[in-house]
Amino acid sequence: MLRILYLVHDLSDPAVRRRVLMLQAGGAEVMLAGFRRGENRLADIEGVTPLELGATADARFAQRLVAVAGAVARLPRKLAGLAKPDVILARNLEMLVLARRASTHFGTVPIAYECLDVHRLMLKAGPAGRLLRGAERHFGRKAGLVVTSSPAFIEHYFKPLSGIRAPIHLLENRVLELDGGDAGLPARKRPTGAPWRIGWFGAIRCRKSLDLLCAFTRRMEGRFEVVLRGRPAYREFDDFDGIVNREPFIRFEGPYRNPEDLSAIYAEVDFTWAIDFFEEGQNSQWLLPNRIYEGGRHGALPIVLEGTETARLAARHGVGIALADGRLETLTQRFAAFGDDDYQALNARLVALGTRPWVLDRADCTAFVQRLGALRQPSGQAAPLQPLPSLIANKVDCHER
Repeated sequence: MLRILYLVHDLSDPAVRRRVLMLQAGGAEVMLAGFRRGENRLADIEGVTPLELGATADARFAQRLVAVAGAVARLPRKLAGLAKPDVILARNLEMLVLARRASTHFGTVPIAYECLDVHRLMLKAGPAGRLLRGAERHFGRKAGLVVTSSPAFIEHYFKPLSGIRAPIHLLENRVLELDGGDAGLPARKRPTGAPWRIGWFGAIRCRKSLDLLCAFTRRMEGRFEVVLRGRPAYREFDDFDGIVNREPFIRFEGPYRNPEDLSAIYAEVDFTWAIDFFEEGQNSQWLLPNRIYEGGRHGALPIVLEGTETARLAARHGVGIALADGRLETLTQRFAAFGDDDYQALNARLVALGTRPWVLDRADCTAFVQRLGALRQPSGQAAPLQPLPSLIANKVDCHER
């Protein structure tokens, strides 16, 4: 059994829980260590007791640097009781720093670098950007593999800007399904006269999206409603709870367990809001969010923005509704005359695809663990990696968005 030390920046992130479940399903023994950033009991993983390295705060970069520096100093003592791992998987740049220290502590352990978002600071042309990319290049010198979730991250960041030259493994943010079998998607039948519902689930951090949806639902006078679920990034909103409470056609229904609750929550909506303006022109244009896979798997049509990687994925599968831009007038005009016949035609395309384009199964989990296991060498050097016959070997949730 492959023993993996998984170093994470946020133990309360649901995406961390999902990755641990995936590694376990692939046959690995997982030791989890990282920082606590807020509380989310729904992200706890049965049978895994994480090793806490400290506390950090979202959007407080300087505080996180101090926390990482302190964790580096304390790491040998923290790791003293752990068995030597076969591979260290480091999620995000700050954990790559700790991975180098941990590898040395255990006597040289191969490292895989999981980077699922490209922060805007990494892309700056000035001294701050060069410093961060230099740190990534330095601490990633001994990484044997980069794991990322969108082809656009490779095209726009890892090839032209990042100094890491390790092989890259594309692992999409697909829905984790371990029960086997594929029952397919049933055609949806909506109650006559019911309002259309848009689901915005996951990491809720885009103020522009919230403003747009507030204005849209008011303009449509209740013909459309929006349901929010997940983890709001409260620092990105002046008053998230107040905004939502004042809106007559928008409601927030709290966190959920992924993947256990996905079927139930997506059954309540007709569309998935798969648009993100959080870092326009950069990360938001390149990422492939969890929600487009979740919605596709459970029959909710994606609403996407043309020119983004998300829109390209939807177009490749021939599903969803693409908006030319993020203006209220564009969104309103697209849905002004939208009716049941339009929905049924679009839904039929989604149903015809089945669930396979949107999910990871046990075979995919096993293939990923084998890919990590290929890093093991007696000398501690990474082994040459050969492509695996797996769905997940062909693609780039950083923000698990």
